[in-house]
Amino acid sequence: RNEDCFVNDSSVAASTPAASGPAASGLGERAAAVAAVAARHAAEVDSAPRFPAEAFAAVKAQRLLGILVPSELGGEGAGVREVADVCYRLGQACSSTAMIYAMHQVKVGCLVRHGRRSEAIERLLRRLCAQQLLLASSTTEGRGGGNVRSSEAAVEHRDGRIHLERQATVISYGSQADGVVTTARRAADADSSDQVLIAFLKEDYTLTRLQGWNTLGMRGTCSEGYTLKASGAPGQILPEPYETIHARTMVPFAHLLWGSVWAGIAAGAAARAQAFVRHAARHAGGQAPPGAPQLTQVLSQLRTLRGVLGNSLRAYESKMDDPKALAALDFQSQITLTKVEVSELAVATVLLALRVCGLSGYRCDSEFSIERQLRDVLSSPLMINNDRILSSLAGTSLLAAVPTSLSD
Repeated sequence: RNEDCFVNDSSVAASTPAASGPAASGLGERAAAVAAVAARHAAEVDSAPRFPAEAFAAVKAQRLLGILVPSELGGEGAGVREVADVCYRLGQACSSTAMIYAMHQVKVGCLVRHGRRSEAIERLLRRLCAQQLLLASSTTEGRGGGNVRSSEAAVEHRDGRIHLERQATVISYGSQADGVVTTARRAADADSSDQVLIAFLKEDYTLTRLQGWNTLGMRGTCSEGYTLKASGAPGQILPEPYETIHARTMVPFAHLLWGSVWAGIAAGAAARAQAFVRHAARHAGGQAPPGAPQLTQVLSQLRTLRGVLGNSLRAYESKMDDPKALAALDFQSQITLTKVEVSELAVATVLLALRVCGLSGYRCDSEFSIERQLRDVLSSPLMINNDRILSSLAGTSLLAAVPTSLSD
């Protein structure tokens, strides 16, 4: 079944990753150990709001930050599917922990897939694995907002080093990260879309806080704004242009891993709805509560959501080493629309779970509360706004071939 890349268990409360092969050895158990820690502190992380320090101490103890890195550089050579399974499991426990983990792995994916011709990047990856370094992302700035394919700040070359100063409107968990991977214009005379990707470690930069992070949900991501001032070696610029990195890795990894987090949040809400119906029926002589009929729809939507992710994961895995296939219009549309479909389905699933639980789900002090999951999942259509995505694909839709049979 399409959704089996995430869960091979009929109960939504259990989550056994279906990843296989040597790279996947023990990942399920290690992710479960982190999820248990994350779940214990999720409410406090949300209410504070604060970085999920306990969860990431567990992530580092389980050595999950470098699993994408090839074994010859000290990692485990895991693939995007294995990482998606970890994100899905963490999403059921603590949304902020899962999203931070996903954001980190998007950056690691870019470094692994596009930085292997740079000795400086390979040294960074070795150090990341050895020391379990957490990488943040800085791809938005100034007036560009969510347009990550446009940069205002430019790289400067002076005295054999590179220098960068950018007004970053958002750097999630910036003050807690051990490094930051950022976009920039290639040079002062370059167009805004002529970008490079640069990896800096904490000793290479300073952050000056510009704005705080007081939001409806995803509060533990601490996505504050900063002035980033950085300096490093020229080799810290990835050798491939960002345009290539964006299409082949950044977008697919982000949409698949973020989507796995949102699916995990939806699965967590579904598990609470299922538990509520069982609890209510036991205490009412077997009579189901009013919202029970909605539970079937909750599970159906969750299955559909996982199916969308599963199809897109398979499509990306089959093409990820074929630049021509990755650049094809059909694939780019599919992977971009995955973000839209999964985010909307995740929101709808959590809302249905709330209806199943009724007032017990609406309350903030109930063991069946859906409050935090709902607030967190509402961020999903806004991260790279779905309306922006649909507008950008309007022209593509006119060129796409409409399938004429079910086998097309």
